[in-house]
Amino acid sequence: MTLSMYQAAVPVFVRTLENLAAVLKKGGVHAKAKGVTDEVLLQTRLIPDMLPLVKQVQIATDMATRGAARLAGVEPKQVEDSETTLEQLHARIEHAISYVQSFKPEQIDGSETRAIHLKRRSGELNLEGQAYLLQFTLPNLFFHCTTTYNILREAGADIGKSDFIGQM
Repeated sequence: MTLSMYQAAVPVFVRTLENLAAVLKKGGVHAKAKGVTDEVLLQTRLIPDMLPLVKQVQIATDMATRGAARLAGVEPKQVEDSETTLEQLHARIEHAISYVQSFKPEQIDGSETRAIHLKRRSGELNLEGQAYLLQFTLPNLFFHCTTTYNILREAGADIGKSDFIGQM
């Protein structure tokens, strides 16, 4: 059995973002019940030198949308990081899911050897499509979703592993 680049990317991006939205929703319900404002929740961090919850969600959505675009050989859509409420973060996730779902298999399949060039603060990153997906995009997506989960869990939200993984 062969697994295509599309199958390894798009359904995984979508499922992960859907699960992120579900975890964020539960975290929001908990925060509201405890009288925690969106402003406070979105700026919550695990430790002072880590990025806050809002940035974790923004980066997670960027990983999925930019990942799909680069694998498809198109310029990634730029999204402003301006969310200040849970409602806005949920809208960002929904837009990211819709954008990722807009890519067709024929746009992404065969991208295993496509040259992917990224400019990062730490310098340029040049990878082939398969390495970009498996060694950069997916690990980053999972890291930022896990960190969002951990922030919410540490804040007392009633979430567990099944919320992170989602229904099978």
